Amino acid sequence: MAEIKNKKIYLSGLTCVSCENIIKEEAQSISGIVTVKASVKTQSADIEYVGNLPWELLKQRIEKLGYRAALEPGVLEKVSHKKATLEQWFYAFLLVLSFYAVYKYLAWIGLLDWLNFQPKDINFGAAFMIGIIASLSTCLAVVGGVVLSFAAKYQSRGNAWQRNVEPHLLFHLGRLVSFFVLGGLLGWLGSKISLSTTFFSWLTILVALILVWLALNILGLLPSLSKFGFSMPKSSFKVWQKLKNSEHQAAPLVLGAFTFFLPCGFTQSMQLFAISSGHFWTGAMTLFLFALGTAPVLFLVGSTTSRFQNLKSVVFEKALGLLILLFALYTLSAGLATKGVVFDLKPAGQQNFVLNQGEQQIVKMAIGYSGYEPSEFVLQKDVPVKWIIDATDMTGCTSQIIVPDLKIRKNLSRGENIIEFTPNQAGKISFSCGMGMVRGKFIVK
Repeated sequence: MAEIKNKKIYLSGLTCVSCENIIKEEAQSISGIVTVKASVKTQSADIEYVGNLPWELLKQRIEKLGYRAALEPGVLEKVSHKKATLEQWFYAFLLVLSFYAVYKYLAWIGLLDWLNFQPKDINFGAAFMIGIIASLSTCLAVVGGVVLSFAAKYQSRGNAWQRNVEPHLLFHLGRLVSFFVLGGLLGWLGSKISLSTTFFSWLTILVALILVWLALNILGLLPSLSKFGFSMPKSSFKVWQKLKNSEHQAAPLVLGAFTFFLPCGFTQSMQLFAISSGHFWTGAMTLFLFALGTAPVLFLVGSTTSRFQNLKSVVFEKALGLLILLFALYTLSAGLATKGVVFDLKPAGQQNFVLNQGEQQIVKMAIGYSGYEPSEFVLQKDVPVKWIIDATDMTGCTSQIIVPDLKIRKNLSRGENIIEFTPNQAGKISFSCGMGMVRGKFIVK
């Protein structure tokens, strides 16, 4: 019996448990390698093998998946922690501005209207854009690595359609359907368990903080969350392995559906966001559009067996990190808005839209596709207010209105809604949609 030898190799780029399993599966497919135990915490792997270690082939296979490997410690730290020059940072900021300009142009010409993209509604528009960003960062590592491995099984089958297109179409169809259905169930669950305004506020803030961490991790300023033990149990990947090895025609479809449960920080953020929406449709479309945003890159990776590192330039990586950070800060401001903390950078409006009618102040406000119209009102202290809200054009995000300072949280119905209150203190009273994305204020004098 051949002697079993041991060797520790050093890795970089592992972000979660699925990365460990991807490397383990790829390495153990090489002749001579018996077992592999990869660790995201130590960024290393213990290899048991017989004969001579096929190092060059092993290194090539690992790097094809988008990770780096070395035989000696300390070597990869110099390579993996890429510091951007001032010129690269400049181009990264320029790329972010270009993304924003393209988004604004598509919104301006009406191309995004069918998705109800709005600058103040993160549910649909930003979910799609975050999906695109995720597919070029952590989703590429978590799901893309498996897509590459999954694609290899079909390379010896039939014609080009059967090898490179059909299984991946089924994979993404399963992914889109599962994200829609399960995202909707999360939204429905959020509406049924009678969670308090405070819970939803903190949940939105938690989503924002996770996104902030992901952004700073991509920018190279913080380690991966999985280093602190935030990951799925390794036993959950037994089902994944069975699906990948299954010869059943529906296997790609089920495999795509199962990606909903893979430990990707962006996916988990969107799942939390769906719960906080409290609506089936909003949760379903948020997760569906997120998955749709990830589809082009992941399809390209699988169907062409592209290599991850070809998509990872320093400039592009920093630009992605900056975009995610902007989304995160916006989401954080939304969560804080639901707690009555609003950072208002624009000057106060000069026009007042309040009608004084006897001993009552009448406030008329409509909910349009671009937010509240108008969104700012000047009120007199100690005078009762009748707030008439026309919610004919409300969307999922604006179907609820909250006024934290007055402890008001009201589900709106299409048409006219009335809220009555009396402002007893001078100052500012902020209000927003249920998720804090669309905002307005009363200025009490």
